Amino acid sequence: MMAIGIFLEFGAAMASLAGTSLVWRGTALDRMWALNSRAYGELAPFGKAVGIPFLLLAVTLGVAGIGWFKRRRWGWRLAVAIIATQVLGDLVNAYRGDVVRGGAGFVIAGILLVYLLRPEVRAAFASANAPSLR
Repeated sequence: MMAIGIFLEFGAAMASLAGTSLVWRGTALDRMWALNSRAYGELAPFGKAVGIPFLLLAVTLGVAGIGWFKRRRWGWRLAVAIIATQVLGDLVNAYRGDVVRGGAGFVIAGILLVYLLRPEVRAAFASANAPSLR
């Protein structure tokens, strides 16, 4: 359970870095794109038009992480929605020809979604005072 919350907050940090570097180009953050220069080549021409949605994604992931750690039902629902969106996105990527990455992402996100939908995980979010799973 803790790992999912950490995953959401890590995603928020990464989306924040990506969004910041796309909105405000020419900073020291631009060097991070060496890790995925292909993605930068595809995203950089759009600048703010894609950077701002990355920043909104960062906020969404951060809020989901907070709700997850506090065991709020809305935190669980938001995490499920985020992961379900990822599953669909990976499926579309695989269909569009990026079979290896899209397929791998689909399997990984799908397994994560199945975990989130397990009754014992869902039950941990049934009330504000729910006990945490370890």
